[in-house]
Amino acid sequence: MPAFPRTRMRRTRQMPWLRSLVAEHRLTTDDLVWPIFVHEGTEPEVPVASMPGVVRYSVDRVAEAVKEARDLGIRAVALFPATDPAKKTPDGEEALNPENLVNRTLRLLARECAGVGLIADVALDPYTTHGQDGLLREGRVVNDETLEMLRKQAVVQAQSGSTMVAPSDMMDGRIGAVREALDEAKLQDVGILAYSAKYASAYYGPFRDAVGSKGNLGKGDKRTYQMDPANTEEALREVALDIEEGADAVMVKPGQPYLDIVRRVKDAFHVPTFVYQVSGEYAMIQAAAERGWIDGDAILLESLLSFKRAGADAILTYGAVRAAKMLGR
Repeated sequence: MPAFPRTRMRRTRQMPWLRSLVAEHRLTTDDLVWPIFVHEGTEPEVPVASMPGVVRYSVDRVAEAVKEARDLGIRAVALFPATDPAKKTPDGEEALNPENLVNRTLRLLARECAGVGLIADVALDPYTTHGQDGLLREGRVVNDETLEMLRKQAVVQAQSGSTMVAPSDMMDGRIGAVREALDEAKLQDVGILAYSAKYASAYYGPFRDAVGSKGNLGKGDKRTYQMDPANTEEALREVALDIEEGADAVMVKPGQPYLDIVRRVKDAFHVPTFVYQVSGEYAMIQAAAERGWIDGDAILLESLLSFKRAGADAILTYGAVRAAKMLGR
């Protein structure tokens, strides 16, 4: 009698209904956060050349776009401004203006897009002439002086309608400083999403094009405050500090090259863990798909599922709307 394997792993892969029943991880629209860009101009949509399919929305158009995303099941958006260069200064004072682009957009979305989570980026790089996330003194990004700006920026964003602020600057102590400022302003229900493990990555280039900070940064870099891609233990220390200081959720950024960090953070802390599929990751998928080298839709969904498998609770992706349409089929 011929030998045969008693255990046949292929049995549960034979039929779609059975594959679905035994799937260990699932991707749904509830997992998606849509990062969106807004600009000061009147043009409703301005394409971002280095991010095919991504546009900067005018304030007049953005509410309609967010409503469309909400109808597809997307529960939250993250706002990023393309600030008018004329409003940029060395100290980024425009970040504190209640009438700046982000704050006007927040008020509009809070009024017209009920039920959508509004996440506001807390950092100075969209507002500074040098493109750094903090204040620059004698060629050096200074930490504690920057914290005072971030405190004020977070409060004005929360007062404008942000339901969660997201410090992405990587200054030491900024989560505690922002939490204290929000509480003092009686905004204790506003959450903090901490960009806890944010690496000094080459994957951010297209994003800097989209917000107009690439030219300001020039040949500069952010290595004195963003993390070294060589380090993992340091990421755990950063996350632990942010949780201790009051973070409600933590972020790993970039995503795909840092799946090991996502897994370690989730296993170590068991807190809400976000991951950001950043502009370079998204652009590479789009560019290869446009050339016919890959199935862009299939790879987008596979990459997002890999974040869930690694332990992510939520995923920021520029492909959120496209993914939501596919998931809703």
